[in-house]
Amino acid sequence: MSGLLDGRVAIVTGGGRGIGRAIAAALVGAGAKVVIADNGTGIDGNGADASVAAEAAKALGPHAIAYGDSVASPSTAKAVVDLAVRTFDGIDIVVNNAAILRDSFVFKADPRDWEAVIRTNLSAPFYLTAAASTVMREQGKAGRAGGRYDWGRIINMVSSAGLYGNLGQAAYASAKAGLFGLTRVTAMDLVRAQITANAVAPFAHTRVTDIIQPANDAQRRYKERALRIDAKHVANLVLALCSPAASSITGQLVGVRGREIFLFGQPRPVARLANATADWVPDDLVAALQREGAGKMTDLTTDLEAFNTEPVV
Repeated sequence: MSGLLDGRVAIVTGGGRGIGRAIAAALVGAGAKVVIADNGTGIDGNGADASVAAEAAKALGPHAIAYGDSVASPSTAKAVVDLAVRTFDGIDIVVNNAAILRDSFVFKADPRDWEAVIRTNLSAPFYLTAAASTVMREQGKAGRAGGRYDWGRIINMVSSAGLYGNLGQAAYASAKAGLFGLTRVTAMDLVRAQITANAVAPFAHTRVTDIIQPANDAQRRYKERALRIDAKHVANLVLALCSPAASSITGQLVGVRGREIFLFGQPRPVARLANATADWVPDDLVAALQREGAGKMTDLTTDLEAFNTEPVV
């Protein structure tokens, strides 16, 4: 796909390892110039290692540079955008991929862990999207790319945990669900500027799957399957969504598991109850919900259970 993204500039957070590195490599391979923003933290958000981004950028060659600070503040998010503009003369693609994980049942959770996960997994993507989209809109007005500007692409890496839920992942699932909400609003806010925003739910071998401690046979089988799925498939979907051909695809939620692609439906009413004559009496309302909602209410299946089938690899 060399040349597909010639002239485009991207920022990939968490781009030093795993899915983020695969995405950065795919974008560079397609002709884009990439800023790898990765502070080298552990999967729990503790510690930092600036060499992670530096080594990834070096491996990808002259079209990649490193940014070794966290973007979980408005000032650092603006700094990485400024770096892209200063070094590569613009910004066209943002991939919000960086995330941390601090699991705990809600009745045992430490509020500090909640705040750390929300800051990294949801606030940081907002800060970077806000900073980058400001520049993207100005580029469009200034005639970047020789006139009509339809290059803007924002990709948010979400998770099936934020769609289905999973045991002990209140912070992570809430952040990822919020990130999908941010994706929808971003798509709406930027559609007139010809900038798309989409969410990708990846299934692949990552540091997250490495630390899964199976509590039963279903979880053990899920982990075994996940370890067989290469991150290159996620990168291929992101590359497709960043391509010129995808300019009409925005506000969507797409999953990828090996060579399988899932286009997710989005929450919409499945039943309507109306009482035109009086306010609802609680017992009557519950009875109506049970009656009209029979077979339509969503059960408590976790994401690990929902996708516990053989992947196409």
